[in-house]
Amino acid sequence: MSATPTTQEQQLIAAARGGDEAAYGRLVESYRGELHAHCYRMLGSVHDAEDALQEALLRAWRGLPRFEGRSSLRSWLYTIATNTCLNAIAKRPKRVLPIDYAPAADPHEGPGEPVIESVWVEPYPDETLGLEDGFASPEARYEQRESVELAFVAALQNLPPNQRAVLILREVLGFSAREVADSLETSVPSVNSALQRARKTVEERLPEQSQQATLRALGDDGLREVVDGYVEAWQRGDVEAVVSMLTEDASFTMPPLRTWFHGRDEIGIFLAGWPLSGLWRWRPLLVRANGQPALAFYSWDDDEQAYLPFALNVLTLRGDRISDVTAFISRATPVPDREVIARLPEQPPDAERTAAAFENFGLPERLD
Repeated sequence: MSATPTTQEQQLIAAARGGDEAAYGRLVESYRGELHAHCYRMLGSVHDAEDALQEALLRAWRGLPRFEGRSSLRSWLYTIATNTCLNAIAKRPKRVLPIDYAPAADPHEGPGEPVIESVWVEPYPDETLGLEDGFASPEARYEQRESVELAFVAALQNLPPNQRAVLILREVLGFSAREVADSLETSVPSVNSALQRARKTVEERLPEQSQQATLRALGDDGLREVVDGYVEAWQRGDVEAVVSMLTEDASFTMPPLRTWFHGRDEIGIFLAGWPLSGLWRWRPLLVRANGQPALAFYSWDDDEQAYLPFALNVLTLRGDRISDVTAFISRATPVPDREVIARLPEQPPDAERTAAAFENFGLPERLD
């Protein structure tokens, strides 16, 4: 992955070393998007990724006089970003999805209490942030969008931090074992050993087919048919039709609620008793998140006389059926009481969750 800097890059490096902040900004701008995606894969959170990226770029600015050009600028920036993420991981709990946090719940009891601390994987606005298609390098094993799919990012969070870094640097970004060893200040045999263990763990957790492969097999028309059918059934309040579009072993999760439901019958009971009970009116907008189709659901608010953001539902497909719905809820409740939570669409928005599930995707604040 080593690359000789262009003449323009050499000029910008020289100017930045001399204290030219504008030159430094131009120097790192072309790497910002891919570094952000790297931090997201490491941390599972857009918010944490932004913090880590800003800290990494500040460290790089301060350390630029010591950059000797023995590696490419890109490799050097990734070294700094990776180690910044490793420091962040050491200070906070890992990010997970509800299926990795607690067992499936009884749907008759409805949605349970939220987990207040920040333990949840967040949705990633890959199109808004300009993530490119294809592979990051010829040596990479995973496509760039494949590597931000929810299942992949959730699997990464279950790896020890160094294994996580090794797998991303080697398999997603295509850096050599020697480059990774230099970045992590370890040996090539240690990198190879960590990669072997990481591969085993991740492959055990991933579905047989990535979402990118599934979407290509469906084609645009096939995907439109699935999503349109789901939206129409939801807006009719047709629980039977919604459930018929799910796989037998489907899951329905709702971070920050720890509650999740497993299987068609259980999901149907939950839908009929709560979101599709007829108590609320919904309007969805189609968007993409984590390289997957997603629906931004707005719920009607009588006081505002408008539809307000409620949840970003990321859909995971298996063939032409939906195997997982991950609904990132943007509302908060001041009282962690099950009866209050059962009427969550009537609760106020949470600023941080709304940012993660709506603002980051450029979605409107309301629908009139």
